[in-house]
Amino acid sequence: MKGSEMNGYQRIMEAMALQKPDRTPVAEFIIDKKVYRHFFPEAESQLDLEIAWGFDAVGCGVRFNPVEPLDDGSFIDEWNVTYRRNAEEVAHPIKGCIQSMDDLRNYTPPDPFSPGRLGRLPELVEKYKGEKAIIFHQRAAFMWSCYLMGIDNMLMNFILEPELCHDLLDMVLDVNLKIARQAVRAGADIIVLGDDYAHNKGPLFSPADFRTFILPRLRKMVDTIHDEGALVVKHSDGNIMKILDDIIDTGIDGLNPIEPVAGMDIGLIKEKYGNRISIWGNIDCGDLLCNGTTDQVRKAVEECISISGKNGGHILTSSNSIHSSVNPENYRTMIETAMNLK
Repeated sequence: MKGSEMNGYQRIMEAMALQKPDRTPVAEFIIDKKVYRHFFPEAESQLDLEIAWGFDAVGCGVRFNPVEPLDDGSFIDEWNVTYRRNAEEVAHPIKGCIQSMDDLRNYTPPDPFSPGRLGRLPELVEKYKGEKAIIFHQRAAFMWSCYLMGIDNMLMNFILEPELCHDLLDMVLDVNLKIARQAVRAGADIIVLGDDYAHNKGPLFSPADFRTFILPRLRKMVDTIHDEGALVVKHSDGNIMKILDDIIDTGIDGLNPIEPVAGMDIGLIKEKYGNRISIWGNIDCGDLLCNGTTDQVRKAVEECISISGKNGGHILTSSNSIHSSVNPENYRTMIETAMNLK
């Protein structure tokens, strides 16, 4: 549907189908409370800002609850991973619980069917289904496995203990497949898979290790979500160019965030893959949104949409998330600019 009759859901789905909607759709996966409460001091969540500003999508993530607070202010969650709280919305994992095959055999993962596992998803579906795209955030296998083992140990064990890595990844994937099926059946339109695969210089592992340990499980997750009737956006920070062909060959429907400070060129991605995937990104949330002027932000948004929005298939987001250091007025400029461009 074209023109002013398009709502947020239609706008996102048009872009996901690689078509050009009436304007570039706008979405964001994480907005820190310091930013949204700058505009809405009584807001309970980023949803208040998303609705007030007319975002085209609303979303939430899978919920794994803290189960044991510790004296130093850290906590242990349902995966039995220890986290330290920080200034951001997402706490930092500092200790896992699986270092051996015996640890894994004696481990019980979280119940994927536990009440509340889907977070606010039922509420969002009830209020906004068909009006805005409903996005659900979770992971496939890699990052939770890293949290359980420690990322350094996980990468070393790709070589030293490959059987342990395979079994751990399969266990985590099984939990997350069940959650993904529930989320789609509950009404999610798009599942965002948030496993990060890279730092700014390149992947955390070799392409060969990616194809051995991670790619088959990513493909299984993508196939499962498609079988259930939803679309998939793959999120990964960093420079993933060395493994991007493999990622896109899984059949993902969109890629995010295409991080410019990591050397990810949105124009190149659009040119090379824009006939296969939608492009979600990529306004720099580091220096630009924190320290830039509103004129610089406006120019960056116009340039991004001109490059990636050409012929459609583009959804505007930040290059990672709207964290606590983002200048709220810069973020408002980013959104207003996008919504005023045709």
